[in-house]
Amino acid sequence: MDNDTPVAGIELGGTKAIAVRGCGMTVTEMRSFPTTTPDETLGQVIDVLAQWDAEEALAAIGIASFGPIRVATDAPDFGSILATPKPGWANTPVLGPVAERFACPIALDTDVNAAAMAEHAIGAAQGCSNTIYITIGTGLGAGILLDGKPVHGLLHPEAGHIRMRRAAGDDFAGVCPFHGDCAEGLLSGPALLARLPTHPGELAEDDPAWGPVGRDLAEMLAQLILTFSPQRIVIGGGVTNRQPHLLDKARAHIPQILAGYLTDIDAARLAYMICSPLLGDEAGPAGALALALKALAENR
Repeated sequence: MDNDTPVAGIELGGTKAIAVRGCGMTVTEMRSFPTTTPDETLGQVIDVLAQWDAEEALAAIGIASFGPIRVATDAPDFGSILATPKPGWANTPVLGPVAERFACPIALDTDVNAAAMAEHAIGAAQGCSNTIYITIGTGLGAGILLDGKPVHGLLHPEAGHIRMRRAAGDDFAGVCPFHGDCAEGLLSGPALLARLPTHPGELAEDDPAWGPVGRDLAEMLAQLILTFSPQRIVIGGGVTNRQPHLLDKARAHIPQILAGYLTDIDAARLAYMICSPLLGDEAGPAGALALALKALAENR
């Protein structure tokens, strides 16, 4: 990895968009904008990248976008947002406007796949060939690396919309407009606002209302452990950043959910396996730079 290569990236989120530039994986500058309309948001970040490119030619650009987004390079709508509850963004081309402005190599992936790449390269998942990065905030997304490579296929992982076994007596309907009580509908920021008796920031860590939330998070994590055999699950996003006790609650439930099936998944292993991002809020921007370096390597 060339730590002197001038690259740039775009982290396109549902709430804000970040333009980032760096030398290799090292972030040197970031600019942030609210995610409003596609034209305004993409125009602002592209203008910043153009300014940086004029100062020093960019070797490559990475785009880490919220989803669902078409990541199959042979698809006619490659690089476009698909069906999304984000008003005005369905069927929006994201790659196209960037490719029209810059001649350098460009790579695109989901924001969570990119964050997983960054944590795998320089963060909490170094040396872990199978890595899952989960972000829980306005929505819930998961980026999955198998043998160090992001999972694509039919689309890309949408673990935020898996359905889960519910705890007895928990009748919260969920808030997902598509599925109701999928993982996102139960665990996202809007879900917590709807299911908890008061604002999450005002609810004591030992309040019993957190119990079903921790159980639901554990159920999702147990499914991912059984399905993808990760060595590390990194959990970021506003919900767990502000409520880190949820990770402890989830870890405590997982052995019971696994019911003795994986005998080496004990409390010590779970404390190591499930962790917060080492890169913190820079996981996404650093992931965009990782995509830029990937584009450069593939172009070479």
